Amino acid sequence: MAHCRVKEAEEILDREFPVLNRGFVRLVDYLGSDQRIVQAARVSYGEGTKTYREDRGLIHYLLRNRHTSPFEQVNFTFHIKMPIFVARQWVRHRTARMNEISGRYSILKDEFYLPDEKHVSLQSKDNRQGRAGEEVPSDLRKEILALLDEEQRQIYKNYQKLLSKGIARELARINLPLSVYTEMYWQMDLHNLFHFLELRMHPHAQLEIREYAKTIFSIVEKICPIACEAFKEHVLGSVRFSRKEMKALKEIIDGKEPPLDGKDLDRFMKKLKMLEDI
Repeated sequence: MAHCRVKEAEEILDREFPVLNRGFVRLVDYLGSDQRIVQAARVSYGEGTKTYREDRGLIHYLLRNRHTSPFEQVNFTFHIKMPIFVARQWVRHRTARMNEISGRYSILKDEFYLPDEKHVSLQSKDNRQGRAGEEVPSDLRKEILALLDEEQRQIYKNYQKLLSKGIARELARINLPLSVYTEMYWQMDLHNLFHFLELRMHPHAQLEIREYAKTIFSIVEKICPIACEAFKEHVLGSVRFSRKEMKALKEIIDGKEPPLDGKDLDRFMKKLKMLEDI
């Protein structure tokens, strides 16, 4: 199987794509492309064994029917700079291989995440882990940002003071907040990366990690455009129904009331609303 080189990938290797106020995503290396997926699926060699249309049809078929192993033949390595609270969500995706900067060996930089003023939000009343949709008064947003900035500056000043007194770096760092930036090298195959993106591009994911996921997707899209097209079609743009919900759909088609109530009915109606929005 010939080594795969993608012109669009070569043009962006090592380029920093900014995310949030101080973060970035950088493509360090890649292995494979759309071509590698179809080669692996057909266990064939060389180029031009099929037409573009046939390759596109095969990739859509594979993703639609969850034949995932050919997508595992494609790998990406990223260098990512993110706030620690984003990193703590990131590492839950355990199929990746990663190496993170160590505060025991390195002095962490005076770099903290501060949200844009428009992203300062109140706690949602119906979602325990989300932001509310209503707008926060401008004076309150400014007050919150000032408090965050002041506290970050003071904590880092104390961190430097501990270091200047010869305190071990592994101890001096322990009061640094979740908003301080960390960096990691992160490698994942395309099948598992699509799962990461499905979860982290979802509207219910935290805004900050969504920004990283969207940036990663825009990079991957340059290297595997057909696979990403299939992902948008069959994963991002799809709605999944449980067995109980499928029975309810049949009842609606037959002109009857869906046999659901409570939270089951709420979830079902939200999915129907998603269908209306497509």
